[in-house]
Amino acid sequence: MKVMVVGGGGREHAIIQSLKKNPEITEIVALPGNGGIAADATCVNIGAKDIDGIVEYAKSNAIDFTVVAPDDPLVLGCVDALESIGIPCFGPHANAAIIEGSKVFSKNLMKKYNIPTAAYEVFEDLEAALAYAEACPIPIVVKADGLALGKGVLICETREDVRAALRSIMEDKIFGASGSSVVMEEFLTGPEVSVLAFTDGKVVRPMVSSMDHKRARDNDEGLNTGGMGTVAPNPYYTKEIADTCMKEIFLPTIEAMNAEGRTFKGCLYFGLMLTPNGPKVIEYNCRFGDPETQVVLPLLQSDLFTIMRAVHDGTLADVDVVFGDGAACCVVCASDGYPGKYETGFPMTLPAVTDTEAVYVAGAKLNENGVLVTGGGRVLGAVAVRDTLEEAISAAYEVADSVQFANKYMRRDIGQRALAAKN
Repeated sequence: MKVMVVGGGGREHAIIQSLKKNPEITEIVALPGNGGIAADATCVNIGAKDIDGIVEYAKSNAIDFTVVAPDDPLVLGCVDALESIGIPCFGPHANAAIIEGSKVFSKNLMKKYNIPTAAYEVFEDLEAALAYAEACPIPIVVKADGLALGKGVLICETREDVRAALRSIMEDKIFGASGSSVVMEEFLTGPEVSVLAFTDGKVVRPMVSSMDHKRARDNDEGLNTGGMGTVAPNPYYTKEIADTCMKEIFLPTIEAMNAEGRTFKGCLYFGLMLTPNGPKVIEYNCRFGDPETQVVLPLLQSDLFTIMRAVHDGTLADVDVVFGDGAACCVVCASDGYPGKYETGFPMTLPAVTDTEAVYVAGAKLNENGVLVTGGGRVLGAVAVRDTLEEAISAAYEVADSVQFANKYMRRDIGQRALAAKN
């Protein structure tokens, strides 16, 4: 069976390595993939947003099944286009992917169906938003409506910050058309939890919980990034809280999407805040999170491809989704300066890893001499699975320290907040 994976980051590398465990799969093609993924799949230089190019390639190369991993192609209708020519996919159709593609849509959905989330106001007019800024509670969160590479959320602690955020999003268009509308949202407090869930639109099978580390520097300082590391499971996410989330958030979300005629099939990501008033939704993503996937999939004991096909077929209730009892840690090795300016093109040396470790390559390419060189801000994720969280963190840092490239930077405190919560 020939499987195509759309995307080219660390998340896709983790998905591809998991798919390789299924003996039915004879070939995996990545569009566009990257220099590190090339060791595990055939990489084809077609961009993830080139829907026409993806469809033409799939049609011409007898693709049997496709995994559409990133948000952009899902929102653009990649699954719709592929399935219209008879190629089954894992991932939601465009009318369901809007749950991430528009924060205004997702907030209004939660309000309509009484799914717990932060109080909010929506603005399409800058002057109206600025007027609200003079009286709104402080701090407040300002979000660009559309996709913004995970960077369209600004936490404002003063009214001057709010005004500056609104002007940069709505006037300066720092996130392009994504900033045509904004959500101004209540600032919530409490531990954050990421929960990815498989769903076929009928049942929900949550994956093991995880904890992301968004800030660039130690002690959660510095600029927001796409994620500097993750651990799983998240110690704040107890069985009691999980049961509450299933009853009040997960199933109601699936039912709400069905009621709206937008049945969601794929991986639905729940970004949660465990507030003093119970768990609330901060955000939805319409796909596997990055770098959450890099710690969740190594703990999956069931076969990923079997689950993905069941999601597509609507038979998820008949499939086991089992995760191990251990813990996983991912430490992101980045180019120093990320998420600001940084240099690329430095040769990389990757360590040998055991079957309980992994190096998932994100921002790298093969140069004209076939040498793997850095090619992005987040270069790779060094991952380890162990019986305990302490052991997983220590082992992940051993892998990360063995990675060699000039201007390598990583946070040194990934998982420490989780350890403190356990103790």
